[in-house]
Amino acid sequence: MKEYLEYTRVFKALGDPKRAMIVDMLSCGELCACMILEKFEMSQSTLSHHMKLLCECGLVRGREQGKWTYYSLDKDTIDRTVQFLRRITTDKEDCICKEGAVFCGGCDEDE
Repeated sequence: MKEYLEYTRVFKALGDPKRAMIVDMLSCGELCACMILEKFEMSQSTLSHHMKLLCECGLVRGREQGKWTYYSLDKDTIDRTVQFLRRITTDKEDCICKEGAVFCGGCDEDE
């Protein structure tokens, strides 16, 4: 369950179109918050909220330089999230559906 909670935080953060767009922007490299702010019609406090959520789930890292924060993607989190998505969308022997499963032995679709 812990693993599911960890990665659903990432997907939840990406569930907002503006946050997904910010991640897309960061795919080109590190950006200053001011550069991100230029692309959106939002206040600095709203951007800070979005960036806080992206940082808390691990997708983005921020570093302070002077009065601005510079953001970049956390490649390790992205790689682990991609692997997790592949695991949960692929048939496997240790799938949770097979834990203690009682199979019906075949269902008749006409019933």
